[in-house]
Amino acid sequence: MADAVRKHDEGRHELRPVNKHRSNVVFAILATVLLGVLGVAIATQVRSTVAGDSLDSARPADLLVVLDNLNRREAALRQEVSELEDSLATLRRSGSTDAALGEAQARLNALSIQVGTAPASGPGVTMTLTDPTGGVGPEVILDLIQELRAAGAEAIQIAGATGEPIRIGVNSWVGGRGGDIEVDGTKIAAPYTVSAIGDPPTLAAALNIPGGVFDNVSRGGGSSTVEQSQQVTISALRQLNPRQYAQPGN
Repeated sequence: MADAVRKHDEGRHELRPVNKHRSNVVFAILATVLLGVLGVAIATQVRSTVAGDSLDSARPADLLVVLDNLNRREAALRQEVSELEDSLATLRRSGSTDAALGEAQARLNALSIQVGTAPASGPGVTMTLTDPTGGVGPEVILDLIQELRAAGAEAIQIAGATGEPIRIGVNSWVGGRGGDIEVDGTKIAAPYTVSAIGDPPTLAAALNIPGGVFDNVSRGGGSSTVEQSQQVTISALRQLNPRQYAQPGN
């Protein structure tokens, strides 16, 4: 009898760990699934936030960091342009080969276009944005510039109804409000004309994506057109600040 009870007790004792183990396995599987779903939801929300108005919701301290990084990048490019100009002058004085001079000049030309201190021409697009109700805000103009850069634009300038066009640089900024837009501290009035050099179909497609720049212009009460061309001219220039402290190294 004692053996039977012991066997019965042992039987119950042996069954409990099996049930507990199964429960743990089921709980672990459910937890893993829930965590996976939660992770996907969080990642989607983060991507949506970043792709949207991340700059609008950023803290002032974060915006200052972004601006400081852009200023540093432009300063580095300007310094490289200055050093290349010095190197090119040295090569000319020393009577270097045409190949060396050509390579240095080509590098200088490319950087000068990137910084905005040299005019440029080539295939690209010309856009016209109207804003009769003042509903096209600075965020739309900024999105337009960013979309063009992301699509591979090598040079960009923007002009208002009056005044000289403004060359967009590495650290250009857009401010103000709808109907009172500022670009790099200069006020411009609608209609806005934006010219960009790059692959015309790619640039045009970047602006026409659903929910993109042109849709935002339309929602603001404006209209937009884009013309592709094999010859777009960017004539506006940015001033190259002379260096004060740095000197070319060896």
